[in-house]
Amino acid sequence: MSNATKMSARQRIEALVDENSFVEIGALVTKRNTDFNMQEKSVPGDGVITGYGLIDGSIVYVYSQDAAAMGGSVGEMHAQKICKMYDMAVKAGAPVIGLIDCAGMRLQEATDALAGFGSIYAKQAQASGLIPQISAILGTCGGGVAISSVLSDFTFMEKDAKLFVNSPNVIAGNYIEKCDTSSSDFQSKANTVDFVVEGEAKLLKELRDFVCMLPANCEDMAICECNDDLNRLVPEFASDISDPVKALSDIADSNKFVEVKAGYAPEMVTGFIKLNGITIGAIANRETALTTAGCEKAEEFVCYLESFGIPVLTLTNVTGYAATIEEEKTVAAAAAKLTAAFACAEVPKVNLITGKAFGSAYVTMNSKHIGADLVFALDTAEIGMMDAKAAAKIMYADEINASSDKCEAIDEKTAEYAKLQSSPEAAAKRGYVDTIISAESARKQLLYAFEMLY
Repeated sequence: MSNATKMSARQRIEALVDENSFVEIGALVTKRNTDFNMQEKSVPGDGVITGYGLIDGSIVYVYSQDAAAMGGSVGEMHAQKICKMYDMAVKAGAPVIGLIDCAGMRLQEATDALAGFGSIYAKQAQASGLIPQISAILGTCGGGVAISSVLSDFTFMEKDAKLFVNSPNVIAGNYIEKCDTSSSDFQSKANTVDFVVEGEAKLLKELRDFVCMLPANCEDMAICECNDDLNRLVPEFASDISDPVKALSDIADSNKFVEVKAGYAPEMVTGFIKLNGITIGAIANRETALTTAGCEKAEEFVCYLESFGIPVLTLTNVTGYAATIEEEKTVAAAAAKLTAAFACAEVPKVNLITGKAFGSAYVTMNSKHIGADLVFALDTAEIGMMDAKAAAKIMYADEINASSDKCEAIDEKTAEYAKLQSSPEAAAKRGYVDTIISAESARKQLLYAFEMLY
């Protein structure tokens, strides 16, 4: 990020909130420490601007760290200002947004600074599940501040910003040129950052849009006016199934899908859409096996949705579990947690089987068996223990081996098995699928389902 494009702490707030809506709190608060001749140093606002404003007419609480004031380092009064703002936000039931540009702990204040970090962590933990917490890393986010950013529900990061607990150069055998562990690319793939955006102005705009997707607190519903056709057909949905980002965009109001953690476990897609103005949390497979990372990503997302009463939509297209030695060590535990998250979630839950739905991996993906309220299946879906051809080869091995034309026998038995056990019709006859739908009607069917459940 060039200095030419870097905003001041106040400019960032002004770009984020509605024009002339920001009200500063604690503008005159500054350091109390006098050690190391600190009384002679000017630290305006103790390195952080705090207050409240509006985003699209709704109140939000904001703090913006000022790198021009001792590097935005966290000291006693700096932390106190943030904690006070958290108290006000929880009381008002409004989101908290942290604009982070901080070198870490203020060394001149030592234990007071550490106490400050602890108090911020405690406020964040206490606010979890009550109000949305969003961090935006716009410069440096080092040391203990990295913990604070990840304690937020969602973390944005400017492409050239830095996030680290330990600087790359202090990690044995490492250095920035070898592997920049503080980079946005590294951190997004490490499940630390949810969104990476190039440029501060663009990031702050996307942050504004994202806030409008979320409910203000755990008691409010995120509903807005819908200007899209409620009966709109989506003929492109069938061809986009292999790419859930496109498929979810097809069915969403105004074709808008906001993906979360795109850089981490891309085999599992998570994000938000609106259907008739209702915010929906979406989870989808990329026609692949469930992995440990994918399950963890989805489980974390389901827990967030449950905390804030946001309905869940799943697009299921899963072939089983990843079969590697490393996955075998961890995937069972991760899948168990995801299964429990779906089963225990009390928000409206809808599942659309878009492709393959095989084995217990299908059961884990928000199936009727673990509590989905409604399950739809495309007329082209496959539901069963395994691929129909693989099953047929096992079930009818003797007949296939005895046949003079083994290929023809396999095809015949595959069709027979698929009709009896792997078709959406077979699942529907047993009550495991509520409705079989065409791909082009997916938006309309899902929209009406959530209208009924919500």
